[in-house]
Amino acid sequence: MSLTIPLSVLDLAPITEGGNAAESFAHTADLARHADAWGYHRYWMAEHHGMTGIASAATAILINHVAAATTRIRVGAGGIMLPNHSPLVIAEQFGTLEALHPGRIDLGLGRAPGSDQTTARALRRTLQTDPDAFPRDVVELMGYFRGENPVRAVPGEGHGVPIWILGSSLFGAQLAAALGLPYAFASHFAPAQMMDAIRVYRQHFQPSEHLDKPYVMLGFNVFAADTDEEARFLASSWQQSFVNLRTGRPGRLPRPVDGYLDSLPPAARELLDHILSCAAIGSPGSVEAQTRSFIARTGADELMITCNMHDHAARLRSYEIVAGYA
Repeated sequence: MSLTIPLSVLDLAPITEGGNAAESFAHTADLARHADAWGYHRYWMAEHHGMTGIASAATAILINHVAAATTRIRVGAGGIMLPNHSPLVIAEQFGTLEALHPGRIDLGLGRAPGSDQTTARALRRTLQTDPDAFPRDVVELMGYFRGENPVRAVPGEGHGVPIWILGSSLFGAQLAAALGLPYAFASHFAPAQMMDAIRVYRQHFQPSEHLDKPYVMLGFNVFAADTDEEARFLASSWQQSFVNLRTGRPGRLPRPVDGYLDSLPPAARELLDHILSCAAIGSPGSVEAQTRSFIARTGADELMITCNMHDHAARLRSYEIVAGYA
């Protein structure tokens, strides 16, 4: 039975213990080809910097890598951290991508650095900003696509690249609503304000040339396998990675281990319990029930499925299982 809403893929291009970036990129292209064939709606890459376990720093280059390996699926950024870049550069990059792959490119925009403050300074050369900088940059970027700015973006001008606002707080929800843009919430790693953000976005949404009614996409962790026991085992790689990151020990995606949750001290278990509220882990039937419950609770218009498994074949199997519900 169909879940009735589109399902998409979020890929962080994980670098596993024992692996490297080249292997990660090969796995990304392979997963994208399968997702294309299985009927997923979008395939998004996320911008992160200075993290030894994530290879998607040069996000626009990887988007082209994925788009060239596929034929139908929409490909985009979930997202580009706009404060790291000049809006003109992003307009040119995504105008180029749209010219290469017409009608298939999405541009999600976030205001977080996607890194620590030291790395952010190395990217931007300065951290001087103000609360209005991100909204102004978004409007400036949109102006390049419409040809309304004094400087012309070539390629870029005249290309209708759909823009999304990404967020994990009420700020992004308010901005997306004011601009009449689709909204993607990072519930897969920061679910605390999810329901409030959805409410604010829907209540304050202003119809625009881009969108006539609110559209919410939510990040959702899925670890599906043929049995509940196998799925819990495979999910331990993601769980270890999340705890390591939150406790200041980021690294490559670890190999799965038995009984990981039971081995955790209370503080670490509390960290995981927080994001497990936006996750489905188990056999096909169990994952379907958990996913349906999440959709019913949130009223999501689309789910962006993420699955960081150490074993590539197991990761493919997880996405294949979920594709059966689409």
